[in-house]
Amino acid sequence: MMTAASIPPDTAAVVGTGAMGRGIAQVLAQAGLRVLLCDAAPGAAGKAREAIAATLERLAAKGRIGPDAAREAAARLAVVEAIGELGPAQVVIEAIVENLEAKRGLLRAIEDIVAPTCILATNTSSLSVAAIAAACRLPGRVAGFHFFNPVPLMKVVEVVEGPLTEPAAALALVELAKRFGHAPVRCGDSPGFVVNHAGRGLVTEALRILSEGVAPFEEIDRILRDAAGFRMGPFELLDLTGLDVSQPVMESIYHQFYEEPRFRPSPLGAQRLAAGLLGRKSGRGFYTYPARPAQAETARTPAERPARVWVSRALPEFGAQAAQLVRSLGGRLDEGARPAPDSLCVVTPLGADATGCCAAEGLDATRVVALDMLFASGRRTLMTTPLTGAAARVAAHGLFASDGVPVSVIRDSAGFVAQRVVAHIVNVGCDIAQQAIAAPGDIDRAVTLGLGYPSGPLAMGDALGPARVAAILDAMHGIHRDPRYRPSPWLRRRALLGASLLTAEE
Repeated sequence: MMTAASIPPDTAAVVGTGAMGRGIAQVLAQAGLRVLLCDAAPGAAGKAREAIAATLERLAAKGRIGPDAAREAAARLAVVEAIGELGPAQVVIEAIVENLEAKRGLLRAIEDIVAPTCILATNTSSLSVAAIAAACRLPGRVAGFHFFNPVPLMKVVEVVEGPLTEPAAALALVELAKRFGHAPVRCGDSPGFVVNHAGRGLVTEALRILSEGVAPFEEIDRILRDAAGFRMGPFELLDLTGLDVSQPVMESIYHQFYEEPRFRPSPLGAQRLAAGLLGRKSGRGFYTYPARPAQAETARTPAERPARVWVSRALPEFGAQAAQLVRSLGGRLDEGARPAPDSLCVVTPLGADATGCCAAEGLDATRVVALDMLFASGRRTLMTTPLTGAAARVAAHGLFASDGVPVSVIRDSAGFVAQRVVAHIVNVGCDIAQQAIAAPGDIDRAVTLGLGYPSGPLAMGDALGPARVAAILDAMHGIHRDPRYRPSPWLRRRALLGASLLTAEE
């Protein structure tokens, strides 16, 4: 058992001095710790020290830190030639290759060198902390300490507790993270931990939408940026990360959860990976680089307008909002209980598709378009049935874009684009909470800082309303008959009770 994990460390060791190891060493040194740098490759630790010192000098030159602080932090970096010199360390952080046996062997060897109270932390992003710790004589002192690249800028770190990790070890890493200015997120030892687990919602659903032929990838990106508020569209993100990184992670998490449908990857990803379409690093992914195409739309707004517009009141709130929008755009509203023969028919689904709404109300499918009223600011999304005529489609586009708000016209899809992607993100976040992998607030904090989403998945769900999110998922599940879209019990119960998704159980 550990007896001194609560004592603040003054000496840390970083084993593995690649990009992650260097970043970890830098923040530790800037936080006032003496840092022992160790790497199996001859000369690598020395080069890492020089690189970190140069980074600190650049930060000082830009005024980000003081010159004295830069020199003092660099002076705290010490190169050691072998793990046999790590004895003084009170915490050892390994950042070596992502290989289970390599990590197990390293920590097993270090364990005989350091004191029994020394914490052994692994920066693994995808391996089981329990499996790594099982190789050690004292597994209670082993915990995950998962950083994100670049470490000095990504201000979140996951503190991962395996089934044998002692609470004192996890708490000590939490305090250490706070000391160097990162937000620590405590979580259980589960595939993908929190951030990579939660991140399966955005890109896997976007790939599925693309594979269904609902819209081109550029249009999906535009909708999720402009209407849903993401800083980057999912295909921009895949290109930035690299499909050689993203696709294996998608497949790994899917298989680690024993083929859980919520995480099912798309064959599109595997095909594009095989073709070498990796993204920025290969010069071509979904987009072409370095001459990335402009994101501004070039298509003209149609001049055509509908003679009259009939708006469904099947969902009274959305129907009233859509009718008011039509009036504000100068459209002539058809107030009849049934649409006139020359009226454009507008439906406003929540999770449903245009075809289902059309059939439920007995409308003429050639004149029907669906308008997403849940995500209607920044960009409007129109959706057609398989039979919607070109004249109706063009007239609807002309009307709803007439005030300068861009419009995306997509093919029929349960939940449009933004509804289905955001609902899927929320549902995955809810299931992380349901499994008690992390506390609700920590889930949102980790996702916001680690993935750069506009808010955490549970806050997203609260903003839309848990009952609405559950309704979207229920409708999608009914159309697709795919357990991928079954609502999490965490979501369903809070929706029924009218409670926040951030409400933890007593």
